[in-house]
Amino acid sequence: NCYLVNKIKIKLHSNAITSISTAINNLSIFVTGSRDSTIMIWEINNKTDVSIIPIKRLRGHSHFVSDVVLSFDGQFCISSSWDKTLNLWDIETGKILKNFIGHKKDVLSVGFSSDNRQIVSSSRDNSIKIWNTIGQCKDTFVDKDSISWISCVRFLPNKNSNILSCSWDGVVKIWNLVEKKVQMRLIGHKGYLSSLSISPDGSLCASGGKDSIIMLWDLQEGKHLYSLNADDPINCMCFSPNRYWLCAGTSKGIKIWDLESKTIIDRLKVAVSNNEIFKNEVICTSMNWTIDGNLFLSGFVDGQLKIWSYEK
Repeated sequence: NCYLVNKIKIKLHSNAITSISTAINNLSIFVTGSRDSTIMIWEINNKTDVSIIPIKRLRGHSHFVSDVVLSFDGQFCISSSWDKTLNLWDIETGKILKNFIGHKKDVLSVGFSSDNRQIVSSSRDNSIKIWNTIGQCKDTFVDKDSISWISCVRFLPNKNSNILSCSWDGVVKIWNLVEKKVQMRLIGHKGYLSSLSISPDGSLCASGGKDSIIMLWDLQEGKHLYSLNADDPINCMCFSPNRYWLCAGTSKGIKIWDLESKTIIDRLKVAVSNNEIFKNEVICTSMNWTIDGNLFLSGFVDGQLKIWSYEK
C-alpha cells in the first residue's frame, strides 16, 4: 500500500537532523534542528510540484541542537541544546530574542503551550522547567520517586496545566502543574524512552524507545490501550494530523500504521547512506507532517532531509 512518494532529498545539515517542526497556522514554513548545532528555516512552495527553499541558517548554540518547535503562527521558534540552554528566535530576522539559562546539563527537549505563552524544557539534569517567553524560569519539577534523564516533554493540547514527559526510567508521566506533581504514571515499557507523540485531539499518546514497542495510551484514563511492534528501537514518532495513522522512525527506516486496523500500511524505503560511519544504516532521527497532512518530512542521521507527498 504505497501512500507516500518521495519528492525531495536535500542535505544542508552536516550531522543528524534531531527535530523537524511545522507551524499550525502557516503551511509554507518548517524548521529543522541538527547535531551540527544549527537550525535551518525552510519555505515550502506548493504551486505546481513540491519544492523547498532554504531561507536561513540560525547559529547561536555551541553544541548539538536537540529539539526545535515553531510557534503556531510560524513567527518564532524555540530550540534546546546540549549547551544547557534554550534560545527563542525571531524567524523573520534570524536573531535570538532570548537565551534561557538554568538547566545544569544537556537540554533534551522543548515545547510551547497551546497559547505559546509558556515554554517547557527537559534535561539530563533530571528536571523539567517551565519558563515564560522572556526567559524567566517559573517552576522546576523533579520526580523524586524516579530520578532519570527526561528525553521528551510536551504540554497537553489545550491544557496549559498538564504536561506529558517520557524518560530513561521507561515511564510516561502526566504532570499537574498546579499541584506540582506527577498525576499519573504510565508503566509498561522495558527500556529507556526516546519519543512521545500526542494525537491531534489530545486524547491519546504514543511512546517508544529502546524496547522496540510502541505503546498507545488513553490520556483521560491514563490506561494502556494496545501496543505495536516496530521490530527496532524507536527514535521518533508522529501522528498524522488528519488520518488515523502513526509513523515511527527506526534504524531501518520508517513504518506507518493505520491505527483502526493496527496494521502497517506503508514502509518508506530509504536508500542506504554512503557515509562511512553509517554504512548500511538508514537511521531516521526526526519526522513531522505539514498540518494539512499532504507532506511528510523526515530527517536522517547523516543530515539528509527527505520530503514525501501523500498520493492516493
